[in-house]
Amino acid sequence: MGLMDNMKARLGPAKDKVSDLARQHGDKVQHGIDKAAKAVDERTKGKYSDKIHSGTGKAKEAVDRLAHKTGPEAGDPTVPTRPEDPPPAAPPAS
Repeated sequence: MGLMDNMKARLGPAKDKVSDLARQHGDKVQHGIDKAAKAVDERTKGKYSDKIHSGTGKAKEAVDRLAHKTGPEAGDPTVPTRPEDPPPAAPPAS
């Protein structure tokens, strides 16, 4: 068993625990993300609003992925593996 396989085996239960917590408390986590973003935006006087908004969106998407177990690691073929990869085309209807 290689090093990566060993690490994946050990981190699997932790990922499951985090997924469960994200499912149970996702709304609280997202509220905290919004609250932190607002505080940072106020302290920077709106100078980085676009970057804060972008980061907030990505953080919320990550929480959603953990909570719903979607994405490439869950075997969802409609979600690209990298942002630059387009989703696979739908099979032709016959």
